[in-house]
Amino acid sequence: MTRDETVAAVRAYLLGLQQRIVDAMEAEDPATPSGRFIRDEWRKAPGERLQGEGVTRLVEGGALLERGGVGFSHVRGAALPTSATQHRPELAGAPFEALGVSLVFHPLNPHVPTVHMNVRMLAAGHPGQELVTWFGGGMDLTPYYGVEADAAHFHRVNRDALAPFGADKYPRFKRWCDEYFFLKHRNEPRGIGGVFFDDFAELGFERSFALQRAVGDAFLDAYLPIVRARRDTPYGERERDFQAYRRGRYVEFNLVWDRGTLFGLQSGGRTESILMSLPPIVKWRYDWQPEPDSPEARLYSDFLRPRDWADWVDGARA
Repeated sequence: MTRDETVAAVRAYLLGLQQRIVDAMEAEDPATPSGRFIRDEWRKAPGERLQGEGVTRLVEGGALLERGGVGFSHVRGAALPTSATQHRPELAGAPFEALGVSLVFHPLNPHVPTVHMNVRMLAAGHPGQELVTWFGGGMDLTPYYGVEADAAHFHRVNRDALAPFGADKYPRFKRWCDEYFFLKHRNEPRGIGGVFFDDFAELGFERSFALQRAVGDAFLDAYLPIVRARRDTPYGERERDFQAYRRGRYVEFNLVWDRGTLFGLQSGGRTESILMSLPPIVKWRYDWQPEPDSPEARLYSDFLRPRDWADWVDGARA
């Protein structure tokens, strides 16, 4: 394919994925007007460091999602930022295009986990040279009150989605996810992981793009059964308070460690769209610890550690 055909194919897939996810989430909250996603189409102003456009879909104050965003962006720049060239120094200073869909859902009910998913492609090349493309993305789950069956389901859907691309992909991308979504300053995982990959082009364009699509297409199958199982679980102020406290870890990771956030800010991306992943209500406390043997303590002892979730069997530890 030509350069234009390559970019057009990825763009069409990503826009379709965004719409499918928004439609599915709105169907889960049909009776609540505030459960509808607004549509914000934007374009970078002439003269800014980045050129391009995007579509931000956002919901706030719904019965299901306290805040949720699904953003599509397609931007072009004169030179790749340093966060994107650390593994490809030969492309330093090269013009580039970046396309992606990124989402974060922060549910109202603390028994429904927060979830993140991202699929993206970068394309770059110096004038007169062949276009270089690579993919990245994945999804990860951040529960507040963990359920083993939910964690196992989430990981099994990801494992099965990646199976056609080689038996090594799921364990490799799971390990990558466990290592990436880790708060080094607290020596603590952000959640129970999922899969993560970056700078991926080893299968060639067609198969690497197919792998990216498999991950994106698996999102609703991985997340919606958990939503439906937990959304009506009763909760009170204690659970909401713990949810707000744990959301603080989410904010810390996104602002300190996340490469996507750094890429967006370094390259002059749209700040509102970059930071829409942050939760609406967050709390921090000094040196807080959960009560021993409490449901909150169980999150730390049973869930915030690497486990072979896809192999979990009811009644047995993975």
